[in-house]
Amino acid sequence: MGTLASVLEQAGIATVALSLIRQQVETTRPPRALHCEFPLGRPLGRPGDAPLQRRVLEAAFALLDAESGPVLVDYDEVIDDAADEPLACTIPPADDGDVDPAEAEARGLLPAWRRTFDTHGRTTVGKVVDAEGVPEVVGRFARVAEGEAWKDVGLPGDPTKLAGDVRNFYEEASLSLVDGTPSARQAESWFVSHTRAGDVMQRARLAMKEQGAGFYFWYYLLPMNQHRDPDGTT
Repeated sequence: MGTLASVLEQAGIATVALSLIRQQVETTRPPRALHCEFPLGRPLGRPGDAPLQRRVLEAAFALLDAESGPVLVDYDEVIDDAADEPLACTIPPADDGDVDPAEAEARGLLPAWRRTFDTHGRTTVGKVVDAEGVPEVVGRFARVAEGEAWKDVGLPGDPTKLAGDVRNFYEEASLSLVDGTPSARQAESWFVSHTRAGDVMQRARLAMKEQGAGFYFWYYLLPMNQHRDPDGTT
């Protein structure tokens, strides 16, 4: 976001960014940004609340009057709701076998993922591996989390894209395990906080950092708003 905004500015096009994750906009430093403490996926606030959305846009465009930058301003209204709370989602019995518990968990979710696919006829899994290959990938990340070198476990591609396939697999499987459609990032939060695979990805991220993996490879294994340090902090 910050890089693209800077390129547009150099071409003479003024930009304003809307931020929902303050740490991210502090890192990317776009020329002008309005940070809104809103649920992820709702940069203009509550759906259907046109007056609020107009106020947010007016506050954002007002940043164009700043004489110098970068400018980062916090919008003066906070919206808290359950949109990012984890799903209450019961995971089917794991297909144990002689594999890591996280891999077994992913195997157990395959029927749920298939039901979702059969219902909707599309999937976001497949950047590197298809759904049938996700459990094995989870098992390889589990080995990284336990201390094996990430380059030696046989990951079949870009770790960040593989992590995306794993996360999307879990989120899609969850659709067949709950009533209704989850809002915002509920399924993502459930994956990170309440599944064995989510715990594996969190630990693998930290292990890869300690092993000296490139920033891109370890940092983006999980969305930055889901990062947890060993002491439990974000």
